[in-house]
Amino acid sequence: MHSTPDPTHVRFSGPLARFAAGLAEELARLGYTATSAVAVLQLAAHLSRWLDSQDIGLGDVSGRVIERFLAARRVSYTSHYSLQALDPVLGYLRGEGLVPVEPVPMPSSPVETLLARYRLYLVDDRGLSGPVADAYSHWVTPFVQDVTGAEPAAGLAGLTAVDVTEFLTTHLPSMTRKTAQMTACALRSFLRFLHDQRILQVALADAVPAVAHRRLSGLPQPLDQAQVIALLDACDRSTAVGQRDFAVITVLHRLGLRCGELSRLRLDDVDWQAGVLTIHGKGDRTDRMPLPVDVGRAIVEYLRGGRPETTARTLFVKAVAPHTPLAYSGLSCIVARAAQRAGLGTIHAHRLRHTAASRVLNAGASLEEVSHLLRHASPTTTAIYAKTDQTRLAALARPWPVGGGVS
Repeated sequence: MHSTPDPTHVRFSGPLARFAAGLAEELARLGYTATSAVAVLQLAAHLSRWLDSQDIGLGDVSGRVIERFLAARRVSYTSHYSLQALDPVLGYLRGEGLVPVEPVPMPSSPVETLLARYRLYLVDDRGLSGPVADAYSHWVTPFVQDVTGAEPAAGLAGLTAVDVTEFLTTHLPSMTRKTAQMTACALRSFLRFLHDQRILQVALADAVPAVAHRRLSGLPQPLDQAQVIALLDACDRSTAVGQRDFAVITVLHRLGLRCGELSRLRLDDVDWQAGVLTIHGKGDRTDRMPLPVDVGRAIVEYLRGGRPETTARTLFVKAVAPHTPLAYSGLSCIVARAAQRAGLGTIHAHRLRHTAASRVLNAGASLEEVSHLLRHASPTTTAIYAKTDQTRLAALARPWPVGGGVS
């Protein structure tokens, strides 16, 4: 018969011995089970013994020291030898001020320095969010590396339209349409940055052509009612994870939220008395949306039986400790896994947004009302849903000729 793991039984020696009890309390607060807490504490105990053997104090624990420890651990251990496994221990120690907080890495090359400056320009001058600025920096990196040498500013000063065209004709044909669009868009932005910062004397943004594509050529692929029901039925609501997944899918397909918006939804954003949700959308936009009864019931079921105890204020949190906020990628994975269980193949969370828009449109709502539901900044973005309005499109269809006459 196996005994229940007890975190207090993990033996410590070395510099971390005095802080073992505090670490155990922190793991319990974060929602770790006894078994998981024991594994983390055993890793911390090994770290403490190793630091003692190397005569390294807590104040000298750096990224390089941690790399040395993990390399030594991999020699004798077959698990818990990654930086991710050590994160709970380092997070506690840094939070208590026992080990130094790792400084933000400084750019290690002139190219990285220039890209860091470009990213700062996007955030401070252009008002972009951090993730979007990171994406733009990522897309223009190949261009900067291609056209510059050891001194990017000097190399870019003599940039011409021919150089820009040569890069585009060399790289874009091998890219997908979406990647090519993003590369061209980011490159235009980067060339404006160079001109604004007087690194480049000639404005070359117009030298980047638009990537050929027919606007609104695609067709949204909403799910039908049977597919939505199958998705919801694939969530085992007798479990905490199933209650969470059911609530996530319900909110997405009924309100048409983006995953990023749902990941930012906080407990304080649910006004139960007024029956509304406060949605924090793209571009720092804030909207209030009505809370349908079925959505409210799904959220309440999750809050009462599925949401673990945690200090996190986001509505949806990770089911496995540490119970930190659930990122947008995790929300998308919830939909994908439910679709696989339901035998529906690959379904991404954004299709639930299409489903919400198409459902209300076919129920008689106008495109303007759909635009309000989806919180689109421009009505032209909503125009693509006109092609899914089967009810009103049917009224425009001409009867199929059944006779043999010539029309």
